[in-house]
Amino acid sequence: MQLEQIWQEYSGALRGFLRKRVANEADVDDLLQDILIKTHAHLSEVRDPAALRAWLFQVARNATVDFYRARGKARSIDADDLWYGDAEEAGALRELEGCVSVFLSALPKQDAALLRAVDLQGSPQKDVAAEMGLAYSTLKSRVKAARAKLADQYRACCAMELGAKGEILDATPRQKRCGGC
Repeated sequence: MQLEQIWQEYSGALRGFLRKRVANEADVDDLLQDILIKTHAHLSEVRDPAALRAWLFQVARNATVDFYRARGKARSIDADDLWYGDAEEAGALRELEGCVSVFLSALPKQDAALLRAVDLQGSPQKDVAAEMGLAYSTLKSRVKAARAKLADQYRACCAMELGAKGEILDATPRQKRCGGC
């Protein structure tokens, strides 16, 4: 695929991705230009055309992180840097939190309790293992299995696009209301 075709197909989605993370439209334009330059320079490194979208969004994520790192070194944070979007985006975040609760409650109680302790409350797995009287390796296996069950529920409800490292790039509900969330 040629760079022009790629850019025509993905620049709008990349711009939307950046707008969610950067408040200033001029900064979004600058980041988009940086991504285009990096794409031009490193496109030959993408071996699998099916991984192109994930690779582009990884470049965008890295560019955003670099942008904020550079700003952090250049000056102190002001109120504009803490922009989180409009009320609609905040509502979407609350809806997502509601979905997590619904999905957790659908898991077996032991699995839900593990994920709440480890992932939501941030308790170290070693501490949770000691509290439950389990070997650390056993608890790690149970947490991994519980996460897989939770992911299966999420996949059944939403079509997900994953990045190269398995991170969620985009999610679209398969139905208007899925599982009560």
